[in-house]
Amino acid sequence: MSLLLLKNIGQLIQVENQGRPYKRGSEMADFPILRNCWLTIKNGRIQEIGAENSAPPTSTNSIDVQGATLMPTYVDSHSHLVYASNRQDEFAMRLAGLSYEEIAARGGGIINSAKKLRAYSEEALFADAQKRLAELIQMGTGAIEIKSGYGLDMESELKILRVARRLAKESKVEIKTTFLGAHALPPEFKNDKEGYLSLLINDMLPAIAAENLADYIDVFCEENYFSLEESLRIISAGKEYGLEAKVHVNQFNSLGAVPAMVNRGALSLDHLEVMTEADIESICESNTIACLLPGCSHFLEIPYAPAKELIAKNAIIALATDFNPGSSPNGNMNSVLSLACVKMKISAAEAFTASTLNGASAMGLSAELGSIEVGKLASLMILKQGYTLESIPYHFGHNLIETVILKGEIQ
Repeated sequence: MSLLLLKNIGQLIQVENQGRPYKRGSEMADFPILRNCWLTIKNGRIQEIGAENSAPPTSTNSIDVQGATLMPTYVDSHSHLVYASNRQDEFAMRLAGLSYEEIAARGGGIINSAKKLRAYSEEALFADAQKRLAELIQMGTGAIEIKSGYGLDMESELKILRVARRLAKESKVEIKTTFLGAHALPPEFKNDKEGYLSLLINDMLPAIAAENLADYIDVFCEENYFSLEESLRIISAGKEYGLEAKVHVNQFNSLGAVPAMVNRGALSLDHLEVMTEADIESICESNTIACLLPGCSHFLEIPYAPAKELIAKNAIIALATDFNPGSSPNGNMNSVLSLACVKMKISAAEAFTASTLNGASAMGLSAELGSIEVGKLASLMILKQGYTLESIPYHFGHNLIETVILKGEIQ
């Protein structure tokens, strides 16, 4: 592949040369910027970064950025991108005054999504997910984690993960998959939770491992879903198949899951809207990543995770969309960045670090993505003329991205 030159870059954001896998605490505001520079790409990777005000090399294949801002693409480390259809009817119920828990008790929520997905073909699932992914690319997403959990039976859970793996093969987006069979208890096991746990551990996990369909394992550790003891059983079983844990915890209640999962070496703990002091101390003293989901807080009108306090106490913070049809029907990482700044009161630099390098770390991809660094994948976005990083949270709801490049190719 020939050399591609990006020249006349006004600002090159998140430039690194230290090989850091993540930034924690005050480091998240350490935000290297090069001005009036250039960058070359070869074989899909960043080959060279020009010093400020230096002359670029000669190239017949070049893009004149014309003074615009160039940044790494977003890394969305928590999503449920593969689902059958939306849940707008439940949104209407919420507007009429019902809570998320009340809707779930009436057969809505995750169970509703599972019912719809079971009736969907694998081809239809793929077609829908591919369209969603194409939209996300244009909004700057260059990597995404995709969870199962909307099937809740053997056939459907495998179907979701197969679709996610196929998306990875047919897209320039980096994709990691997570088995979340323990998302809710399916109706056929309403009175036999132990039977469903047995199905997860003894049948689903071996089948998933046999096809190499998952990179991680997850569980919804929450009241009325899966207890801490049950959650620990599930992630321990996943570990036997080489699956690291990325776990839903503390969305509505603190059940002691944060210190327990930290002690088990979880890669990330996601949600964290309800946190005790002991929870905060535990995750801040560890290398487990706190993956925060402000889009869910906004849509469900529940508390926002204490991002500012976590950063002040030296945690590793990632931000993600939680894109799903029920509690966060928005895959736009620009919106997530804005919510983090406005509602969580963190800086644009901290939010962008959480949405790029730290998100990559929460997917085991920080050696490849998340910063502008020689040797990393050239997955980049060029902002429209006149806009900078601070413009993104300020102009909430707008897409200020002019061009997306994934692995050296314009999308």
